[in-house]
Amino acid sequence: MKLTSIDELTDQIIGKKGTPERENFEYDLKIDILGTIIKDARKKKNLTQDQLGKLIGVQKSQISKLENNTKNFRIGTVLKALEALGAKVKLTVKIDSDKELILT
Repeated sequence: MKLTSIDELTDQIIGKKGTPERENFEYDLKIDILGTIIKDARKKKNLTQDQLGKLIGVQKSQISKLENNTKNFRIGTVLKALEALGAKVKLTVKIDSDKELILT
């Protein structure tokens, strides 16, 4: 019996790294993980979506969008939510090999 790695399966089902399909899949996965992180941290702090929204100055619906991978949200809202939940955030933006911006 031949075993197949998760990377090989992902290449076969989604597409190889560098293809548009794979890039979209990996982007969606990262956004979904980010939403899960926010939701889990909020629950650990015993906050409702409404309470977190009030802490950072947005409606409950914005928190719901963040947590449920709606993809229609602002990076500022994400950063404020993570900061309110006590997360340490490091954001790296790299446009080409010699230009990089790191926000901490």
